Amino acid sequence: MEDSQTENQKTSNWKFSLHRIIYEADTPMGKLFDLALLVIILLSIALVMLESIAEFNIKYSREFYIAEWIITFFFSVEYILRIITINKPKNYIFSFYGIVDLLSTLPSYLAFVSGGFNMLFALRALRLLRIFRILKITRYIGESNKLMQALRDSRAKIFVFLFAVIIITIIMGTIMYLVEGPENGFTSIPISIYWSIVTLTTVGYGDIHPGTPLGQFIASFIMITGYGVIAVPTGIVSAELTRGSRKEVHLNTQACPNCNESKHLDGAKFCHNCGHKLNEH
Repeated sequence: MEDSQTENQKTSNWKFSLHRIIYEADTPMGKLFDLALLVIILLSIALVMLESIAEFNIKYSREFYIAEWIITFFFSVEYILRIITINKPKNYIFSFYGIVDLLSTLPSYLAFVSGGFNMLFALRALRLLRIFRILKITRYIGESNKLMQALRDSRAKIFVFLFAVIIITIIMGTIMYLVEGPENGFTSIPISIYWSIVTLTTVGYGDIHPGTPLGQFIASFIMITGYGVIAVPTGIVSAELTRGSRKEVHLNTQACPNCNESKHLDGAKFCHNCGHKLNEH
C-alpha cells in the first residue's frame, strides 16, 4: 500500500515538473524549453519555404526529407507530453493551440501513408502560429494581454466604422459607374465598387482608372478620404489601450495542471477555473 502511494506521488511529481517546463515560461527550464521550441519552429518554417524553391528541392530533397522527419519527431513528442501532463487532456486537444499543434504535425504522417498528398505539406506553415505560444514569456505576457483586451473592447466601434466604409465604397462605386461607364473600364457596379475599395485603401492597382475630368476629381476625393480612413481604427484601438492601462491587471504564465487554464493573477495559488492547486515556483 505504501509502495503504491509512493509510486503515485513520484508520478504526480514527475507530471507537475514536466508541466511547469512545457506550459509555463517563468522558470529557467520553461524559458529554455520555449527558446528551443522557437528555434525548431523557425527552422521548420524555413524548411517549408526552401522546399518550395524548385532548384533547392531537387538538389537537397533527401536532406529536406530527413530534416522534416526529425522536426516532426520533436513536435510529436511535444504534443504527446502536453497531453499526458494535464489531468483533462481534451482541454488541450480541442483548444486553438492543440488543433494547430496537431495540424502542423499530421502532414508528414499522411504523406508517408498515402505516398503523396504534397498539398498537405503546406499545412506545415501553420507551425508559425505556434510562435504566439512563446509570447507567454513573462516580459511579453502583460503587453499581449493589454493589446488583446483593447481589440476586444474596441470591436463594436471598429465594426460600425467598417460598416460605414462599406456604405461609402458602394455609393462611390455606383457614382463612378454612372460617371465613367463601360468605355472607361467601369463595366458594372461590382467592378466599380472594387475600384472604389482599391482607391480608398490607397492600394491603387491601376487596372481600372477614370478617364473623365469629373471621374478624376471624384477619385482624388476618395484618395484623400482614404488617408483619414486608415487613421481611424488606429485611434480607436489606441484609445482603448490608454484606457486599459489605467485598470491594468498583472497576469502570470502559470497554467493549471488540471484544466490547462492559463490566465491567472500574479501570486495565485489556485486555478480560478477549477480550483486545482497551481504549481509552486
